[in-house]
Amino acid sequence: MSTILITGASSGLGAEMARQFAALGHDLALCARRTDNLEALRAEIAASHPAVRVEVRALDVNDHDAVFRVFGEFRDLFGSLDRVVVNAGLGKGQPLGTGRFDANRDTAQTNFIGALAQTEAAAEAFRAQGSGHLVMISSISAMRGMPRNITTYAASKAAVAHLAEGFRADVMGTPIKVTVLYPGYIVSEMSATSKATPMVASTERGVRSMVAAIEKEKASARVPGWPWEPVGFALKHLPLPIARRLMG
Repeated sequence: MSTILITGASSGLGAEMARQFAALGHDLALCARRTDNLEALRAEIAASHPAVRVEVRALDVNDHDAVFRVFGEFRDLFGSLDRVVVNAGLGKGQPLGTGRFDANRDTAQTNFIGALAQTEAAAEAFRAQGSGHLVMISSISAMRGMPRNITTYAASKAAVAHLAEGFRADVMGTPIKVTVLYPGYIVSEMSATSKATPMVASTERGVRSMVAAIEKEKASARVPGWPWEPVGFALKHLPLPIARRLMG
């Protein structure tokens, strides 16, 4: 089994990915700002999967020096980093021009510059090893420019998708692989709803589809496949007045 580093692993999609990867027998390097949550998650995984090794570190991805230091510490502990999941992110934002540049700046800083630091640190490790698997968690909102509170969020998620795809083009034909995931509406700490509906997957089901795509090393996937494969296609290709109706 491989060693998987997950950022933003203290709650939501990151924590559930850790649980599901542990169930598959993978060792885990987990980092986030909230170390109390990480320690609780480590204890939970140790109880249910005692053969799985779990190491945790505090990390704020906006502390870029710390990103490189923590990734390096994990690599030294495990001997290699086989897979890095760039998951940490921020969901706040406000419509452009409404006096909340601060909220939009924080979202852009965390979701893009923070992700760039993580990608650089992962890429350095993979190039040194000669192998590895980068997983970028984008969003279905990256399919199209989005209105209202998620304009900046969507733009940041489109940017990280292109960042990862650019790295894929750079390492194509090598043992370094890149996956970009575009999750639809999945119940999580960042989501606006805490209830699963036909359009909103439960955390467990949503993450199950994410983990399946990652394990297959897919180049990209809209997850869960239903309804987000057709919805994502429609968002990307329909004329804006029609696509805007799908944006809610």
